[in-house]
Amino acid sequence: MKAVQYLKKFWEFLRKDTWQSLIVCLILAFLIIKFVFFPLLAFFTGTPLPLVIVESCSMHHSDGLGQVLANPIYNEYGIQPEDAENWRFKNGLSKGDIIFVVAPENLKIGDIIIFNGNEKYPIIHRVISLFPIKTKGDHNSALLPVETNIQESQIIGKAVFRIPLLGWAKLIFFEIFKNPSDRGLCV
Repeated sequence: MKAVQYLKKFWEFLRKDTWQSLIVCLILAFLIIKFVFFPLLAFFTGTPLPLVIVESCSMHHSDGLGQVLANPIYNEYGIQPEDAENWRFKNGLSKGDIIFVVAPENLKIGDIIIFNGNEKYPIIHRVISLFPIKTKGDHNSALLPVETNIQESQIIGKAVFRIPLLGWAKLIFFEIFKNPSDRGLCV
C-alpha cells in the first residue's frame, strides 16, 4: 500500500506547474522514449533504426521522377520510366523527412534502403541493382563508390513511409555545424 501512496504523491508532484516537475517530466519522457519506446519499435520492425531523419539532399527531386530517370545511369541498369510507376517515394525524400524503417526483406529495384556505407551516418538511397546490390541517390548524378557493392550485412532497413519535414525539429540544432553549402532546405 505504501508504494501506491508514493505513486500518488509522485503523480501529484508531476501535475504541479513548477520548474522541478517540468524537469522531472522531461527526464521521464527521455527515459521512456530511449529505453522503452525505441527498443520496442526496433523489436517490432526488425531493424535497429526504426526511425531515421533524412539529413542530406541526395534523394530530393526538384523536377519529379521523370527528370531523375533521364539520367543515363538508369538506362545502363535497364530501368525505364514505366518500371518506376509503382515505386514508393516517387517524389523522392526531402531533408528533414522522418522515415519509418522495417527489416530489409524482399528487396526490389526502386526500394529505398538505409545502409552502413562506412561513413559518419547511414546512407539513404534507392536500389538500382540487386546482384550485386547497388544504390543511387535520386538527386546525385553518379553512384558513390560505397554504393556499388553493398553487402546484405550493411543494410539496416527499408523505408516504408515518411513524415514530411518533421525531422527539422531535431536537424535545426545541428545545421550550424555543417558546411554552409550543405545547410538549409534542398533546392
